[in-house]
Amino acid sequence: MTGSMTRTEIRVTTLADRPNTALLVIDVQNGVVAGTPNRDTVIANIDTLIGKARAEDVPVIWVQHSDAGLKRGTEDWQYVAELVRHDAEPLVHKSYGDSFEDTDLEAVLAERGVGRIVVTGAQTDMCIRSTIHGAFVRGYDVTLVGDAHTTEDLTAYGAPPPEQVIAHTNLYWQDQAAPGRRAGTVSTAEVSFAAG
Repeated sequence: MTGSMTRTEIRVTTLADRPNTALLVIDVQNGVVAGTPNRDTVIANIDTLIGKARAEDVPVIWVQHSDAGLKRGTEDWQYVAELVRHDAEPLVHKSYGDSFEDTDLEAVLAERGVGRIVVTGAQTDMCIRSTIHGAFVRGYDVTLVGDAHTTEDLTAYGAPPPEQVIAHTNLYWQDQAAPGRRAGTVSTAEVSFAAG
């Protein structure tokens, strides 16, 4: 039995009175995605999802990381030029892997009645994994878009090649389960922002 979601499944968040879905765009910053596998394809897929979310009046929430190695205000810290945030779309600044940790993301989502998030961005084995797990334990339904996240090559430090990291994350996320909420991995073409 697999926990992967189809387009027709009903999402059942454990968060009361929060039936809405939001798209999270995490850390698609110059210094984060430079040299990552399938960079341009991943960014194009994220752009497609942003366009679809906007067309369906689904909130697009942008997350931007900064730390000692990614200084706020630098060129590396800036979002890639291919993705353009609208002024009305929230921008959440973070310093930890989990986008909820020490940020206002929870308040931003609560204000919009969001109980389900669709996750895209970078890096797969750091901020993406931290955020999908962080959201799931906080009661959110969490859909990972399998062809809309990427990571750098950390094989020099003993990690598997990035393509394997991405594939493994997509694989294990489709089998996540917890009482009253759902997780899954879908492709860009399969993403549905509808509640059911």
